[in-house]
Amino acid sequence: MDDGFAEYVAQRHLRLCRTAYLLARDWGTAEDLVQTALAKAWLAWRRIEGNPDPYVYRIIVNTHSSWWRRRWRGEIPAATLPDTADPRDPAAEVEDQDALWNAIGALSPRQRAVVVLHYFEGRTLTQVADIVGCSTGAVKSQLGRALTRLRVDPDIQAMTLERTSR
Repeated sequence: MDDGFAEYVAQRHLRLCRTAYLLARDWGTAEDLVQTALAKAWLAWRRIEGNPDPYVYRIIVNTHSSWWRRRWRGEIPAATLPDTADPRDPAAEVEDQDALWNAIGALSPRQRAVVVLHYFEGRTLTQVADIVGCSTGAVKSQLGRALTRLRVDPDIQAMTLERTSR
């Protein structure tokens, strides 16, 4: 009955969790999102043709949006990512990451989804459109609005000014 589902989960679980974490900014919620998505995908596994990634990612994005709308989320502390800082000033890099993730966290769920899928997952605009369930033009529009909001965020502006003055 498996038909490759267990193999798919074994190969993709960590990447799905990473994407869910980037959307939810909380590991517990990310694991719940992935578990929910995989349970739904398993029910439809025999009907999925070709690459199941768009189907599973769409479930993750839609479930996250649904949970966000229902306010099934608590206050999430600022997420810290692994430090890839300049060895000259590691504290500044962590502060920059916090500022970036706080700004991304303030985006709407749809805007956050397109930013994460396009810039952090490296998906094309067409792939993002398939996952999110809208046109490529709508993805471009959401990305544009998200980037505009990120550019005017005071913490991001301060971070940019500090980097240019170094």
